[in-house]
Amino acid sequence: MTTHTYRVTGMTCEHCVQAVTEELTALDGVTSVTIDLAAGGTSDVTVHSSAPLDPADVAEAVDEAGYVLA
Repeated sequence: MTTHTYRVTGMTCEHCVQAVTEELTALDGVTSVTIDLAAGGTSDVTVHSSAPLDPADVAEAVDEAGYVLA
């Protein structure tokens, strides 16, 4: 199992957290997502997965949710 924390900008509320969590958990191998919301700032998004994830896939999932990796 691997754990990686990403920095995401633009998240402001619980709806944002749900959108990012939904997109990231759709990636193959992701077992859980934990988000420390910093409303209007840069939030820490911790992703647990069964194998390392391709950073491009993570960036695409975050973008699909409407946010940006910092």
